[in-house]
Amino acid sequence: MKLSNIQQKRVTIAGRAIGPDYPPYILAEMSGNHNQDLERAYRIIDKAKEAGADGVKIQTYRADTITIDHDGPGFTVEGGLWDGRKLYGLYEEAHTPWEWHAPIFEYARKVGITLFSSPFDATAVDLLESLGAPAYKIASPELIDLPLIRRVARTGKPIVMSTGMASLEEIGEAVEAARSAGAEELVVLHCTAAYPAPPEEANLATIGEIARRFEVVAGLSDHTLGTVVPAIAIALGADFIEKHFTLDRSEGGVDSAFSLEPAELASLVQAARIARVAVGTPAFAPTASETIVLKNRRSLYIVAPVRKGEIFTDVNLRSIRPGFGMKPKHFDALLGRCAARDIAFGEPLDASMIEGGFEA
Repeated sequence: MKLSNIQQKRVTIAGRAIGPDYPPYILAEMSGNHNQDLERAYRIIDKAKEAGADGVKIQTYRADTITIDHDGPGFTVEGGLWDGRKLYGLYEEAHTPWEWHAPIFEYARKVGITLFSSPFDATAVDLLESLGAPAYKIASPELIDLPLIRRVARTGKPIVMSTGMASLEEIGEAVEAARSAGAEELVVLHCTAAYPAPPEEANLATIGEIARRFEVVAGLSDHTLGTVVPAIAIALGADFIEKHFTLDRSEGGVDSAFSLEPAELASLVQAARIARVAVGTPAFAPTASETIVLKNRRSLYIVAPVRKGEIFTDVNLRSIRPGFGMKPKHFDALLGRCAARDIAFGEPLDASMIEGGFEA
């Protein structure tokens, strides 16, 4: 497995920089959730924009470019969300009609949100190139289609690829195929290709390994329910999150069961921002906001009047709030020492009040 020696820190899609030094990129995957209604597709774009997503993704294929109409073994889904569905019929229902592509791209430009697609064969790439697609996504099942990856790479556009089901060797082959064909900007998404995916199979620690091993911007294509897993992924270093998105799960659709609704997507966008800044750097000193409340810590105070020469005891000296006196760690060492002057009730103790001085 040949690896590039490029140390990639950033990818830019339609002017939006993506990488460790930038807010996580949130991509709303429309997939087949348009339910064969172009107006619904427009509303999905509207709602993704309102929720604060950075981009919307569609899929570019026809049933006959992704499979064949056949009843043989393997052409019917067994188990899972689409159990019993013939592949051809499922893709007929889920595909985005090619004649919709131009108006969808135009609508996204009008709304002001980035739109790109997953192509599934060379003809799809040709269509998307004619529409000025700013980037391309390689779906998990297509990660092993190295000719398709090389065709996409030759466009010179950024490539986002999902790794569901893939071995380490297969990921390496896909990355090398892209780079050898001219791709310079790669985002590689860890993915569990189950629909929905169980959280216990998320294995989010893989994200950092992908970034390190392949020197790419890394992220997560997430099929778990809700927003907890992607928020954790960002805290673990994900710079790119893809989630399926719909208007209302109750309205159905091939991917609706594991898709976010608008309020959830907005929540994810907010959580992503918080998760990224919350990681911060190792810190073992008061933060800027903590300096305001340092006075609320405990310190040593005189709690009964003390005359000059009188000894300090646990009756006249206590550790209390606020924090303007000496630190409580000195309490035992001060017991039995004498006061250097008269000290009034409620005074914070400092070294000048101790006969003979005291090195704190």
